[in-house]
Amino acid sequence: MVSLQFIPAAKPIIGDDERAAVDRVLLSGMVAQGPEVKAFEVEFADRLVGGRQCVAVNSGTSGLHLGLLAAGVGPGDEVIVPSFTFAATGNSVALTGATPVFADIDPVSFCLDPASVRASITERTKAIMPVHLYGHPAAMDELRVIADEHGIALYEDAAQAHGAQLHGTPVGAFGDFAMFSLYPTKNMTSGEGGMVSCASDEIARNVRLLRNQGMETQYANEVVGFNARMTDLHAAIGRVQLTKVEGWTAQRQANAAHLDAGLAGLEGVTVPTVREGAVHVYHQYTIRVAEDRDRIVTALREEHQVGSGVYYPIPNHRLPSLAHFAPGLDLPQTEEAAQQVISLPVHPSLTDADLERVVAAVTATVKAGS
Repeated sequence: MVSLQFIPAAKPIIGDDERAAVDRVLLSGMVAQGPEVKAFEVEFADRLVGGRQCVAVNSGTSGLHLGLLAAGVGPGDEVIVPSFTFAATGNSVALTGATPVFADIDPVSFCLDPASVRASITERTKAIMPVHLYGHPAAMDELRVIADEHGIALYEDAAQAHGAQLHGTPVGAFGDFAMFSLYPTKNMTSGEGGMVSCASDEIARNVRLLRNQGMETQYANEVVGFNARMTDLHAAIGRVQLTKVEGWTAQRQANAAHLDAGLAGLEGVTVPTVREGAVHVYHQYTIRVAEDRDRIVTALREEHQVGSGVYYPIPNHRLPSLAHFAPGLDLPQTEEAAQQVISLPVHPSLTDADLERVVAAVTATVKAGS
C-alpha cells in the first residue's frame, strides 16, 4: 500500500531569493531597522495600497495596537469589531484601554454585517474596525456610509488580505489606517512582522514614534513608546516576497476555482461566495459543513492525510480573555459559523493532483457521515 504524503493546510514559501536577501543584510552589518525597512515600506505602499504611507512594525498585532493609539483611541472609547476573527483584533482594542464592541457577521462573506454594526453604535463609539476575513474584503462602502453618518472613524484589519480589492480599490486604502500581517502563513511573509498603511501624515508619524520608543531623532523621545521595530533581516525577506505575491495570489485563486468545481454540488457543503465587485485573495478557502465539522476535520487528517483548519472555533466574545466585554451577547451568525467552518488547503505550492486529493477526501468524508 502506498503511503500518502500529508497535504498541509498552510505552507510558507521561502526559497533561494529570500536566503540571498538575508545573507546580503548580514554581510552589510546593518541588521536592525535601517535602509531595508525604509525600502520595504515604499515598495509595499506602491504595490499594494495605492501609494499610501506605510510603516513597518514587528508584528501584525503591534500594527493594530500602534495604529489604534496613533489614531487617538484610548480609555472611554468603543471600537466595533467582529467576534468571528483571531483574538488579536479584540486584544489590540483592549490594549489601548478602549472597549471592543463585538458585532455579528454577514454569513456569506464572514465579514462584519453593516446592520449589526449600525445597531452596536453608542455615544462612546470611536470607530469601526472590520476584518477582511480569509482574504475577502469587508463591505467597506456600506461601513463608510455608517461611519460618516455618525461621525466616527473607519479602520481596517487587513491581516489576511494582501491584494484584495473592492470595486477597484485595494483593501488598506479605505480606513484612517490599516494593518497587514506578515506572519509566516500569510499570503506573503517577512518571517514575522506587520505593515501599517496610513491615510494621513499625522497617523504615520505617530506610528513611527510609537514603534521606536517615542522618538524619530535618537534620544529625543517625544512620547512614551514601544520597541516594535522591524529588522532589516525581516524587511529583506518581505521585499523579495512582495515581488512574488501577485503570482501567488493568482495561483490561490486558480486553486480555489479548482476546489469550487469539485465541491460546489456536494450535499451538506457550502463553498465560498465572492461578493459582487470583490476580489478575494484566498488566504483561506473556507467551506461550511452542515453537521459533524469536528469529525470531518479529524477524518481528513487521519484517514486521508489532508490538513485543514478551523478559523475560528471560539468567537472572541466567548473567550475567557474578552468575554467580560460582552456579557450575554447573542451573535447568531457568528456562533453558527464557528460550528461549521473548515478551511482547506489552497496555498500556491499545491499541484492539481493535490487539489483532486482534497476534493476526493472531503467528498468521501462528508458522504461517510450522511
